[in-house]
Amino acid sequence: MSDATPSSPTARPVLDIWCELQCPDCRAALADVHALRERYGDALELRLRHFPLEKHRHSFAAAQAAEEAAAQGRDWDYVEAVLARAEELGSRGEPVLVEVARELGLDAEEMDTALIDGRHILIVDADQAEGKAIGVTGTPTYVIDGQRLDGGTSQEGLRERIVEIADRLLGR
Repeated sequence: MSDATPSSPTARPVLDIWCELQCPDCRAALADVHALRERYGDALELRLRHFPLEKHRHSFAAAQAAEEAAAQGRDWDYVEAVLARAEELGSRGEPVLVEVARELGLDAEEMDTALIDGRHILIVDADQAEGKAIGVTGTPTYVIDGQRLDGGTSQEGLRERIVEIADRLLGR
C-alpha cells in the first residue's frame, strides 16, 4: 500500500485493481495489467486490492496467500500464477496456494503457516470493506483518480479509459 496521496506533488498516480484470485474475468484482465505496466513502467502504481467473492470458496484464502507472497517480495508474480490456476484452486483448494508458492521459490512452509495463523486476514478484510464502501460489487474493478471502472461484465474500453485518465494525471 502506498502512503502517497494523489494531491502530493511527488506522488505517482495509483490504479487500484480490485481483484479476486478465483475470478476468470480477473485472469482475462491480466492482459490490460501487462499493457499498462509496459506503457507506464513505475510512473503508475498498480495496487492490488482484495475483493474475495462468496461464490468462490477459496478466494479469501487466496487473498491472504497473495499478501504473504507480497511479504516475501513476489506479489504480482504470485497473483498471476494463482489466476492461471483458478479452476484448479476451485477444485483442489488451499494446497494449490502452497504449491504455487513453492514453484515460485517462495517459502512454502511460511505460506502454509500464514494461511493457518491468519496473519493477513485484517488486510483482506480492510480491502473488502473499503471496496464495499466505494461500491465495488464484482471483480475486476478499477479505481483511478477517484473514478470507479467496473470490469466484471466487460473489459471493453476499460484500458483506454484508464490510459486516458493516467495520461492526464501524468501530464502526457
